Amino acid sequence: MPERRVIDLRSDTVTLPSEAMRRAIAEAPVGDDVLGEDPTVIQLEETAAERTGKEAALFVTSGTMSNLVAIMTHCDRGDEAIVGGESHILHYEVASAAAVAGVQLRAATNDARGRFDPAEVRSLIRGENVHFPRTALLCLENTQNRCGGAVIAQEHVEELAALAHERGVRVHIDGARIFNAAVAQGLPVATLAAPADSIGFCLSKGLGAPVGSVLCGDAGFIARARKVRKMLGGGMRQAGVIAAAGVYALEHMVGRLAEDHEHARQLARGLAQLPMVELDPLRIETNIVIFRVRGDWQEFARALQAAGVLASVYGERTMRMVTHDGIDRADIDDVLARVRDLAASRV
Repeated sequence: MPERRVIDLRSDTVTLPSEAMRRAIAEAPVGDDVLGEDPTVIQLEETAAERTGKEAALFVTSGTMSNLVAIMTHCDRGDEAIVGGESHILHYEVASAAAVAGVQLRAATNDARGRFDPAEVRSLIRGENVHFPRTALLCLENTQNRCGGAVIAQEHVEELAALAHERGVRVHIDGARIFNAAVAQGLPVATLAAPADSIGFCLSKGLGAPVGSVLCGDAGFIARARKVRKMLGGGMRQAGVIAAAGVYALEHMVGRLAEDHEHARQLARGLAQLPMVELDPLRIETNIVIFRVRGDWQEFARALQAAGVLASVYGERTMRMVTHDGIDRADIDDVLARVRDLAASRV
């Protein structure tokens, strides 16, 4: 009996470059990017700046580097940045803001849809006092990963940014999946980015590139950020080899994100029908499905992996599945069939 194909839903970071993307990589004109001479990196940065409505952009190796460079550029050592209690910056970036940037993080509560209470944010912005760090930065995340890929409504972003700017606090958006947010809302990324002083987005998630993120902001911010990137060891030479994948992704991979969203809704509807799963499929907005498992969730996770379905364990009783390029409707049907078989064996 042939072995079942493994269906990998752990993250959209597992996407593989298409043949067309590989050709773009192979044919990319290159130069020394540290000297500002790589034409493909320049093309990627100009395209990213145009898409986000910002003056300039900087190609970096990862979303974590994008956020760290933003924090180091906006903040001085000993400053404080407000982030979400469920944010990627707080949970998954190895305390780099503290360890490398010397910046203290202060957590605001994310509700179930990833939003902040503006009154709480206002209360967290510190006034001038010899005992307090300066509140220099407010970091938002859109879409909000740990809140199920939730899209943060534009009016909420605008309200928070206005509140921060009134108090002299800059605003950074961790927009790792901002193109998912834009497609889900039918709005240009530039509109979503407009309230913020800077925004970073990932090329290596739903956009399907093998590596890289882009940080965008005004020209002065990016000039400072470029020096910070060099300080962190992020200066790259003939980086057009990887930047070409990003150019291809922005030109060809954005429109198809709607397919990932529909596949996630299909997956959620099927999972929600199972008695051991706690999930509201109506809350799925983009490509992330987070659900809770009743009963022996650890055994369920092991059985799911044995059945050839890879998912992320997100905590006690909580699992995550992410749709992406390379996963089609038939794959979702197959996943649901395998999960139903597991459910039947548990009765």
